[in-house]
Amino acid sequence: MVDNSGSTKIYELFRAEMDPGNHSSVTEFILAGLTEKPELQIPLLVFFLGIYLVTVVGNLGIITLTGLSSHLHTPMYYFLRNLSFIDLCQSTVITPKMLVNFVTEQNIISYPECMTQLYFFIAFIIAECYMLAVMAYDRYVAICNPLLYNVIMSYYRCFQLTVTVYILCIIESAIHTGFMFRLYFCKANVVNHYFCDVVPLLELSCSSISMNELLALIFSAFNVLIPVLTILASYIFILSTILQIHSTEGRSKAFSTCSSHISAVAVFYGSAAFMYLKPSSVSSMDQGKVSSVFYTCIVPMLNPLIYSLRNKDAKFALKKILDSGKCR
Repeated sequence: MVDNSGSTKIYELFRAEMDPGNHSSVTEFILAGLTEKPELQIPLLVFFLGIYLVTVVGNLGIITLTGLSSHLHTPMYYFLRNLSFIDLCQSTVITPKMLVNFVTEQNIISYPECMTQLYFFIAFIIAECYMLAVMAYDRYVAICNPLLYNVIMSYYRCFQLTVTVYILCIIESAIHTGFMFRLYFCKANVVNHYFCDVVPLLELSCSSISMNELLALIFSAFNVLIPVLTILASYIFILSTILQIHSTEGRSKAFSTCSSHISAVAVFYGSAAFMYLKPSSVSSMDQGKVSSVFYTCIVPMLNPLIYSLRNKDAKFALKKILDSGKCR
């Protein structure tokens, strides 16, 4: 009789090595958080809780205001409503778990929860990139082709652009997360971040991450180049058109319609670039946490403030709704 136990063990080991995704020994991760200094935990908790509350109130306010006011039922505010939805979801995916880290000794997150957080984080980041590009295209049509604006930016076209943005982010995020599930985490389980992000998770993998790095490179190039080139091209044409306007008042009005969007783009892409376009080291990762705070917490808070406080139409719509409420 032939003893096949040895060959069976070898086969099982080979199969485990070739298909590591289903038997990762790590069942939970520990999020390192923003800082390990105990004296900073409570001040940071109060600070980020305040930011989150402002984010929720601001973005829900934009969504409600643009929905209730017929004066704001335009393509510009339709896209702004979607941007506020994305910002609200993005902040909710990250901030509550980060707040927990300030009041617990170890911020533990299970493997499924970590992958879920990663999925939604990637999805909403990609959605924000493309939504900012769509909003730049909208401003281009409004300023460069004002007579055809209502025809080009019809309700169907706006809906089409928005659905395309969400489909792209859902598919790409699913591919990213699917490849992350294939990785084998066997030793360290401390994620050097305050949430489950791609780079710190890849650093913990015991298996080859070459496919994940290639995928991240391709998608990053795709998701950065297309929106950035769209935004740059839009504003080159916008600037060219504005310079042809002879009246100072006309130029000022045209610039004012773009200033809020330019501010939002600069803050979002500036902080994201600092995080991902830097040398990968422990020190730079710690510095990267600060820039991550900008596009995961600060940007979602600032966007509704930028678009509402500097926007006369939004102020007028809010005043009209408040006045109608007082009259009842």
